[in-house]
Amino acid sequence: MIENDSIRISPFAERPELIGRAYEIADTWPEFTSYEPVVNALLGRVVEEFPEYCVVATDGDRVVARGFSVPFNAELDGREETPDGGWDQVLLWAFADRRLGNLPTVASALEITIDAAYLGRGLSYRMLDAMRGAVGGQGHDTLLAPVRPNAKHLRPTVPMSSYVQELREDGLPVDPWLRVHVKAGGTVQKVAPASMTVSGSLAEWRKWTGLPFEADGDVEVPGALVPVQCSLEHDRAVYVEPNVWVRHRTARPSGS
Repeated sequence: MIENDSIRISPFAERPELIGRAYEIADTWPEFTSYEPVVNALLGRVVEEFPEYCVVATDGDRVVARGFSVPFNAELDGREETPDGGWDQVLLWAFADRRLGNLPTVASALEITIDAAYLGRGLSYRMLDAMRGAVGGQGHDTLLAPVRPNAKHLRPTVPMSSYVQELREDGLPVDPWLRVHVKAGGTVQKVAPASMTVSGSLAEWRKWTGLPFEADGDVEVPGALVPVQCSLEHDRAVYVEPNVWVRHRTARPSGS
């Protein structure tokens, strides 16, 4: 981890001039995730609607990382803090609550994305800490996170429920991104079995992945955490991604 470097991390609310530059990052997200309908409809609005819940890292004039979170009310009928629908569900609830005037009771992270050139520098820990601070500054004791384990794509056929239980000799998760969260004080709560859903025609999946999609059944796609389900009869393939709910205590300002 690099200490005393030139990277500055702040809530977007304190640096509103950077809101329009939030996506100036060379990210490593698989292409097919950008066709997820909830992502398309709402994610691009998060930093504008909730800048106090989102953080940005810069190195000089360069935007090198972003972290998004949203508040929502988990106490309304039919809701819970860690829904099976993962980040799609909390994103939908957050915007519904903003529209209806429901007071939030908790906050959920959505993503921490770091520029590919800045990976391996300990920035993920710092971004997570900054996000906890931003959420705590809004009066929340808890930051939830539907974590996308970043090595799970290497073992797509292993159930997520089994994967999260795999630990190193030191008791920390085998998965690097889950390990970051646990080392930062987070506790693994449960699997969110349907955190993201991408559905498309076989022609669309061929375009997104370069794979043939020429047989029924499971298709292992680079970057996908579980296999994509392919149906030739219906000319459709569907990806339902599980994530892992992790709970963090926030860093609330003194006296709050």
